[in-house]
Order: sequence, then C-alpha cells, then structure tokens
Amino acid sequence: MRARSSPGPGKSGYAALFAAVLALAALGLLVAGQGSATDGSLARGESSGHYAQPEAAGDRTADAMASAVRTEPGKPHPTVDAASAGHGGRRTDPLPRSEPLEASPQEPSPAIGPLFYTDQDEPGHGCTASVVHSERGDLLVTAAHCVYTGGFHTDIAFAPGYHDGVAPYGIWVPTSIDVAPEWIADRDEDHDVAFLRVRQVGSDASVEQVTGAERIAFHPPTSRPARVLGYPGDGERPLGCQNTTRPEGSTQLRFDCKGMPGGTSGSPLLTDVDPATGLGTVVGVLGGKDEGGDDETSYSSYFGDAVEELHARAVR
Repeated sequence: MRARSSPGPGKSGYAALFAAVLALAALGLLVAGQGSATDGSLARGESSGHYAQPEAAGDRTADAMASAVRTEPGKPHPTVDAASAGHGGRRTDPLPRSEPLEASPQEPSPAIGPLFYTDQDEPGHGCTASVVHSERGDLLVTAAHCVYTGGFHTDIAFAPGYHDGVAPYGIWVPTSIDVAPEWIADRDEDHDVAFLRVRQVGSDASVEQVTGAERIAFHPPTSRPARVLGYPGDGERPLGCQNTTRPEGSTQLRFDCKGMPGGTSGSPLLTDVDPATGLGTVVGVLGGKDEGGDDETSYSSYFGDAVEELHARAVR
C-alpha cells in the first residue's frame, strides 16, 4: 500500500483496527483509531458513502495547520476552459518514458499537493490529492483508503503546491467526502477512489480559481503515456515518473516505475499534459490493487462507470 506507513498500521494491523472500530460503531459513537495515514478521529457518515464535514471540524483542522506550515498567497493559475477541455489545438507533452524507470524529485505543481492529517502530536502528510475541474471549482480526487478507514477521517487538510514547509496556495479543508459504498462494505480495490469538496477558511475563492485544475476522464484508454506526481510521506517535495499505463485485468490500471513510496497514494495518473501549465487529464489515482502496489508497480482503480457515478454524486 502507498499511504504513509507510519504512524498508521501495517496490513496485519487492520484486522484489529476494524474490530475496534466496529465495536465503537455499534455503540453509535464517533470512533477514533489509526487510519491509513494517521492517528485521528473517524466519523461514520452515510451508508451511501457520503460524509458532510461540520464546519467546526474543518476550522479546527485549519487552526492546527497554522502552526505546522507557512502559507503564502500565491499567484492564481489558469482554470480549465472549453477549448482546453476538448484539447482542440492545445499542445501536449509527449511524456517520454523516464530513464531510468524510477521516480525522481520534481518541481511542485499548483494543482497537486499532500493531504495532511492533524489529529496527532504534529500534523503530517500521508497521501496525495489533486484539484480536478468542476462547476463550483472546489473538487479534489484521491484514493478512498486515504480518507476512509473504518470511518471518514475528520482531520484532513490539503496543501496544493506544497514544498519545504510552505503552502503557497493556502490550506483547504473538506466540506464533504464521497467514496463508493463498496469501499465502505469491504474495501473493494476496484473502488479505491474518493472525491472531496474543499474550502479555505476565511475566503470565498474556490481552490480551482487559485491553483488551476486538472481535467478528469472516464473510460480512458488503458494504454497511454502518463505522468505520476506525488508526495512521499517523509518528503517535502514531490516525486515524479513517466511511463505508459497498461491494463491490469478489466478493472485496474498498472503503472510500472520504481520508487513510488508511502505517501504517494492518491497521486494522479496524468495524460495530455500541457507543458506550459503542467495541467493534464487525470485517468487514475494510485490505489486500487494492493491499495497502490509495491516498489516496482503502482495501480489504480479504473475510471469506469462506478467512478463516473461517484463523481456525479460528489458534484451535486
């Protein structure tokens, strides 16, 4: 799996975790336990896989982040327009295969950042998310195991473009989180995708107005040159790699590249990247099989009908 390996439990620790969570849930309590990336509070949400986060919880998270990172105003980046969404006349990077085929340090991208978790001694990041275009401009995509582990994490903060202790485009907290009911039921690896809608405390601007946004594609071709950009759990800058995606059965994509460590769960698989802006089209997020893969190969749940339906629910 690719969520930050510490302080969350290893795979063998999940059985005990889930037993404890279920015991608390039976009492109708707000549950607390170790998530995929942090020690933190968990909320039950709706059986459909929807969770509306109370404003007070987001405010507390933003307050906790104020002492952990330095925020800067940043410069607004381009949003997606009709022409770019159709790729008409837009130049794209050919995304040649990385040589050697191993992740390497990259410059941050404004629309991609780590997910921080604040209900621990010191906020730390353990997954990655990206801004994707939506009508309201407030949508992120990541892996389901980054936001739901026996309950919805209530201590999440997104820092787009993060580097070296600086959040150049501010801190954003969820207003809602959506995962598939199949993920809630039994962590179905074909549904390891989540959408978050976010806000910035004290601002009316949308995250997309500030950072720009990736496009998102459903039913994408399974073999395309792609780029992955994500944050290692113990790193202050992103790692990236380029290779061609391949099908892994009918419900997964695979992306072969060494050195995508814990913390890169939720990182976007990008095609059709504009070399001028770095923005592209998300065709997957690291997760899915083995909740992300291993040091040699990464996976993603395929963005087919189920993910398209989840997206439609999230943006209602």
